[in-house]
Formats: sequence, C-alpha cells, structure tokens
Amino acid sequence: MSTAHSTALNFRSAVEADVPDLVALVESAYRGDASRAGWTTEADVLDGQRTDPEGVRAIIGATDGVLLVVERAGQLVACCQLEHRGDHAYFGMFAVRPGLQGGGLGKEILAEAERRARETWGAKEMRMTVVNVREELIAYYVRRGYRRTGEMSPFPYGDERFGVPLRDDLAFELLVKPL
Repeated sequence: MSTAHSTALNFRSAVEADVPDLVALVESAYRGDASRAGWTTEADVLDGQRTDPEGVRAIIGATDGVLLVVERAGQLVACCQLEHRGDHAYFGMFAVRPGLQGGGLGKEILAEAERRARETWGAKEMRMTVVNVREELIAYYVRRGYRRTGEMSPFPYGDERFGVPLRDDLAFELLVKPL
C-alpha cells in the first residue's frame, strides 16, 4: 500500500453540518477551474452548479438511501450517494477531491459502496447514470465491471440546478453492474 493511502478511510452518513463542505467538494470535483486539477471535470461540457445545499439536504434526508461522507485522517476526501430502489441500488453524487484523484481512492470507495448496497439492502445490481459524452469516465466504470446499456435519459436542459450545458447533445446513459 502506498504512503498516500496508508491512512484508513472512514465512511459515515452525512449530517446537516456537512452540507457546506459537501457542496464545495462536489463543485470542486466537477465544475470550474478547480475541477481541472482532477480528471472528473465536466467544465468543458457543463458550466454553472453541479449541486446546491437543497439538493444535498434532500439526499441526506431521504429515507431510502444515504449520502456517505468519506474521510481520511479526519479530512473530507470524497462522498457518494447510495439509494435503495427495490432489487437494485443507485450510485450517484460521487466526488473525490481533485488533488486526490487518480490514485485508487475512487476504486476503493466504489467497492465499499457496492458492498454496502449488497449487504445492507440485498441489492442484486448497482445502477448509475453518466453524462453520455464523458467517455473517459464511462471507461473508468466499464473497467470496474459496469456495462453500458445504451439506455439514455434526457439531460434536463433549462433546469440550471443541474448545470448550464455548453453543448446540445447531452444525455444520461445508464450503466449497470451485477452485485
């Protein structure tokens, strides 16, 4: 194990007090110039916000899921959403601090999320949606056992809660993985 990852990760459910830090983390991982320090940036395809305090609060308050806060040595390093949807779980709002991306942290968190969905809810499959033009990100998930379904759902053009599109060909593609 490398020294960069020598301190164990701590997973816990997000609480109200985490909201400002979680919004900042998600924004830093996906939007604006700060996101360019990592490889998950959407800055070339989407401007505006990725989430807001209300959206994060809604996930924290949901009775059918959890927003996991991931800490290392007491510092927020990542987060992800897990939602129980019958026989499957939905994985979303995955963000890793940009300066820590590319070192295996995301892979470790994704594996823990899959384990929790399987063991806590008996989920048979993990599902997620990814912006269709994010080929590098989709390839990351494919390497981790997710399958592209080709099933698309429309991008919410005109709803700036999800960002301001910089192109007109965006949609969400469903990816699935048996657990």
